[in-house]
Amino acid sequence: MFKKIFAPGTHSFYTNLALLILRIWLGATILLNHGISKVVGFHTLSGGFPDTLGLGHLGSLVLVIFAEVVAAGLLVVGLVTRFAGLVLAFEMAVAFFAVHRGALSGNHSGELAFIYLAGFLALMIAGPGAISADKALFKVGAGKS
Repeated sequence: MFKKIFAPGTHSFYTNLALLILRIWLGATILLNHGISKVVGFHTLSGGFPDTLGLGHLGSLVLVIFAEVVAAGLLVVGLVTRFAGLVLAFEMAVAFFAVHRGALSGNHSGELAFIYLAGFLALMIAGPGAISADKALFKVGAGKS
């Protein structure tokens, strides 16, 4: 069952290349621009981080750091990509709908979260492509996806 869920699928070379670029682009961007700053500013952020799920400020921050550092890192290397995409898509959905109230424009726009959400959903559905760690770990028989 895990092999079917995490299998990289059978795509053309160009589709595999596009999935690699998308994984690295989105994963590295969210890791470097959002995740690292939350780790570095952990003590400053922990007291007032948005508690959108009712887990407390600290619990919410830890989950966001897990998504933006761990899941983003997994996405970059293409390891359990669909799981990482799910985690990041969930985080971006919460950010867009709960934090930014679904606003695509204005002072508190969630446009960036909305765009990330689309990319993470696409990776969750399409999988990592053949240029990934998932290919080595979860490949299924030849010709099967």
